[in-house]
Amino acid sequence: QVQLVESGGGLVQAGGSLRLSCAASEPIFSSYAMGWFRQAPGKEREFVAAISWSGGYTLYADSVKGRFTISRDNAKNTVYLQMNSLKPEDTAVYLCAARDSGIGSRNNDDYRYWGQGTQVTVSS
Repeated sequence: QVQLVESGGGLVQAGGSLRLSCAASEPIFSSYAMGWFRQAPGKEREFVAAISWSGGYTLYADSVKGRFTISRDNAKNTVYLQMNSLKPEDTAVYLCAARDSGIGSRNNDDYRYWGQGTQVTVSS
């Protein structure tokens, strides 16, 4: 069972930046693709970004492309989401997920393990 723990969320003004981290419990993390999703109150969970096991292939939602960057450090079993130029509409609980495949996906049904999430609030 892979456990995922997110951190780094908080309150930030519009235009600001935050860096989220997701630490995995298993050393086999390095063979898993990882994804970030978010869920705002009253809305469905939506894809944000994904990264392949090697870090060589990334996917982004159109709404965050050019502002967010996903990366990973397999030696630390950690995946990151650097969020710049934040907007109020980015406010949500951000969750990381692990897929027991090396390639990332936009579909949350493709991910097997999920963290509890970290709250990001962007004030206008």
